[in-house]
Amino acid sequence: MVWWLWGRAGGYGFLYRHQRGFNYQQNCNLVNVKLKWVKDRVLDAVIAGERDLRAVCTIVSIISSDPRRCLPVYHLTRCRGQLGLPHDLRLSTFVRRYPTIFYEFQVPDSGGTLVPWFSLTPEALNLHQEELNIVQQYQKDLLDRLCKLLMLTKERTLPLQTIDQLKWDMGLPHDYEHSLIPQHPELFLLSRLPDDRVGLKLLLWDDRLAISELQKNDAFQQKEDVKSGCLAFPIRFTRGFGLKRKCMQWLDEWQRLPYTSPYSDACHLDPRTDISEKRIVGVFHEFLHLTIQKKTERKNVSNLRKPLALPQKFTKVFERHPGIFYISKKSDTQTIVLREAYDRHQLIQKHPLVGIRDRYSNMMQKGFLDRSKGLYKRSADAGLEDGALQNVFIDEFSDKSYKSEGESEGILFSEYESDDSEA
Repeated sequence: MVWWLWGRAGGYGFLYRHQRGFNYQQNCNLVNVKLKWVKDRVLDAVIAGERDLRAVCTIVSIISSDPRRCLPVYHLTRCRGQLGLPHDLRLSTFVRRYPTIFYEFQVPDSGGTLVPWFSLTPEALNLHQEELNIVQQYQKDLLDRLCKLLMLTKERTLPLQTIDQLKWDMGLPHDYEHSLIPQHPELFLLSRLPDDRVGLKLLLWDDRLAISELQKNDAFQQKEDVKSGCLAFPIRFTRGFGLKRKCMQWLDEWQRLPYTSPYSDACHLDPRTDISEKRIVGVFHEFLHLTIQKKTERKNVSNLRKPLALPQKFTKVFERHPGIFYISKKSDTQTIVLREAYDRHQLIQKHPLVGIRDRYSNMMQKGFLDRSKGLYKRSADAGLEDGALQNVFIDEFSDKSYKSEGESEGILFSEYESDDSEA
C-alpha cells in the first residue's frame, strides 16, 4: 500500500507561489526529527543471497570472457576483489558449491601437479548467451541509465572506479568499459582526473533524459501541487511501524515543500534546510530508479558525495525517511532499498536482466541442494576422463613452458585440495 502524505500545509503552496527562491528556503529550517528503524522481513528476503548471486554472475562473466571459456582457480583468485566474498571463504570452496553452473576439471602443470580449472556447464553457457542477447537488445536503455547517472553529477563525470561499483546495480555489462563505452564516442570521453584516476565524462546533455521519475508520475500528484512544484514522494512503512503525531505532522509538511529536480543546479539551496534535504532525497530516489533492482549498497552511495555536490552526513536522509527508503542489514552490509518499487518481495517493474538473475539464482539453489545430497561427488581425477580436453591443455601449455601459479609464486597446493565436506 502506498501512502501519499499531503498534510494541511496550505500556506506552503501560497508561500511558494508568492515568495519563491532564497527567502522561502531560509524560512524552512531543518527539523530535528528521528524516526526509528524497523526490521522489514519481506524486503530483507529480497537482499538475502544477493552477495553470492552477484559473485556467481561475476565469475560467469570472467570465465566466458576468456577465449578458452575456462580458467584455473588461481586466475579466478586474482579477481577475488570484484566478488565481495568473505575473506575466510576459499574461492574454490565457493565455486564448488554450484556444480549446476561451474564444471571442474584438472590439468597437470609442468611439475605434474593437478591444478583445478573451472568452465561453465552447458546450461550456464546458454543462460549467459541469453543474458548477452538481452544486453544487446536493451542497450539503449542501459545507455540512458548511464547517461542519466552522469547527468546527476555536478561535472557530468564519474571515476570509472565508482561506476565499477555500480555496474551490477545498473545492469551494465561486466566489461562495459571495453564493450559499451568505445561504441559511443559521441556520448562519452575517458579522461584523466585530477587525482590521477580515469574518469568517464558525458559529452552530450539530453533534455529528454533530464526528467525525474517523480516528475514523470505527476498523474499521481494533486493538480495544485504539480502547478506549485510541490511534488510528494510515495510513502510506505513496514507493517507495525508506529508514527508519532509530531513526526506525522512534520512529514506532512515536508511533503508539501517544493521539489527540486535532481538534474537541476541546486547550489543556491542552504544545506541546513528541509527543502535542501528534500532535494537530496529526490537525488537518491532518482538514482535508485536508475538501478534495475531499485537497490544498492550504502557504501556505493557514500562514494557519490563529492560528484553529486552533497553536504556532509547526507546519508542520514535514509534514516530520516524510512517510508521512502529501507536499510537492510542482511549479508554483513547495509543495502538501501526503494520501498515504492516493491510489492512485498516482488519488483513491480521487472527488467529482463532481473529475470536472468532469478534463473541463475534457481540454478544455484538446485546445485547447492543436489551437492549437499551427494549427487556431485568429485573424484580425485575429475575431468581427466575427457582425454581430448586434457590433451588440448597439455599440448598448449607444454609449448609455452607452462607453470602453475603455485610454482611461480609459492602458493601452497592445499588450496587445490578437495573440500567436498565444506558447504
